[in-house]
Amino acid sequence: MKKHNGITLAGTEIYGLSENLKGNSLDEIYNFEHREVENPMPIFFFPFSPDGQGNHYCLDLSKLNENICPIVFWQWDFEYENIEEVEVCNTNFAEWIGEVMIDWNLQNYNYDGTEKL
Repeated sequence: MKKHNGITLAGTEIYGLSENLKGNSLDEIYNFEHREVENPMPIFFFPFSPDGQGNHYCLDLSKLNENICPIVFWQWDFEYENIEEVEVCNTNFAEWIGEVMIDWNLQNYNYDGTEKL
C-alpha cells in the first residue's frame, strides 16, 4: 500500500494512504465512517475496501491477535442490535484477498485476463 497507494482489481478497491495521490485515504474514510455518517461503525472497525453501495469490508481490530484480525462486512443501512450480527467474511486479510480479489475475478476472467464466455 505504501508503494502503490491502494489498488483496484476488476472493480474491487483497497484504499490508499494519501488522498493526494489517488482517491480517498484510509484516514479520510475512517474519520468519515466513524464521525460523519448517520449510522457510524464501531470505532474498532477499520474500513479498507468499499463495495460501491456504501458498505465496507473492515478489519475488526477488537479481535486483533498476533497482528492478524478477521475481516467483517459493515452494511451502512442496517441497524445492528448486537455487534456480533456483523458478518465475519474471512479470518484474515490474506484470505480476503484470495476470495474477493482473486477467486471472484476468476469466475469471470481467465488467468491471462481474457473474459470467460
